Amino acid sequence: MTKIVFMGSPLYAEIILRELYERFDVVGVITQPDKRVGRGRAIQPPPVKNIAIKIGIPVLQPKKLATEEVNNILAEWDPDVIIVAAYGKILRSNMLEYPGFGCVNVHASYLPRWRGASPIQAAILNGDQTSGVTIIKMDEGIDTGDIIAQKEVEISKIETAGSLTNKLAVIGARLLVETLPRYIKRKIILEKQLSNNATYAGIIKKQDGLLDFQGRAEELERQIRAYDPWPICYFNWDGKNVKIYSARVLKTHYLKPAQRGVIEKYPCIGTKTYDLQLEKIQMPGKQKINGDVFLNGARGWAENNTERINN
Repeated sequence: MTKIVFMGSPLYAEIILRELYERFDVVGVITQPDKRVGRGRAIQPPPVKNIAIKIGIPVLQPKKLATEEVNNILAEWDPDVIIVAAYGKILRSNMLEYPGFGCVNVHASYLPRWRGASPIQAAILNGDQTSGVTIIKMDEGIDTGDIIAQKEVEISKIETAGSLTNKLAVIGARLLVETLPRYIKRKIILEKQLSNNATYAGIIKKQDGLLDFQGRAEELERQIRAYDPWPICYFNWDGKNVKIYSARVLKTHYLKPAQRGVIEKYPCIGTKTYDLQLEKIQMPGKQKINGDVFLNGARGWAENNTERINN
């Protein structure tokens, strides 16, 4: 039976690992080290580690891949192929060339569009109507390897990064288990990528979630969906960072950019184009609530009621 080492870290990778484990001999998992997260700075393992331990697969969490320890464990596991899904680190030639069938990446975009670290968020941010999953044989470039298989999917108008991640992970897992046996038997002709059509998605930072209401409402609404569940979009009001989980672009332009108001009993903020209605809001230390409920305790949101508009 083909021996597989799996490399991945977040939920996207966990979903793929579950499916892979059901069909193939996964002899080991390499994932990111545990990290401190949240206000309490509690140590949290990556999702892939949790599922690997639960189903009894050996786990390795190196800070660096180019170490004697990693080399020794790989030699012990002796994989025929390494499957990579959102691992989070660049693999060098010694790793790429180690197994007989190389390293295979399950990338969450329809390559060559959105190579890089955040393809799902980039697709939503840029208003793409479609995304997809591409399985490639990895080379030393960033998502530049030859294409083994691809599947395109539509992006709905309410898609968040979280929902699209789940969708693409399920599709990617199915595509992988269907494709891998034919790849191992060398029955697939690999396809070169057209790099002149490539786009790139960089690493997301927490501050990328800051909303600039001088911009266009349509772009702000996509930004809110693209950064859910992380880093979550926010703006500063009354000295506090207010998180926004859901918003709707209205076909009105009553408010000036960054001006606060109430339209249809919901809090709204003006932008360069249309008014943006805030549907799901979270104040620091509070629960996420609907915008109309937020207004019950949001004294001063629309000062002197001069910005309150009843439709």
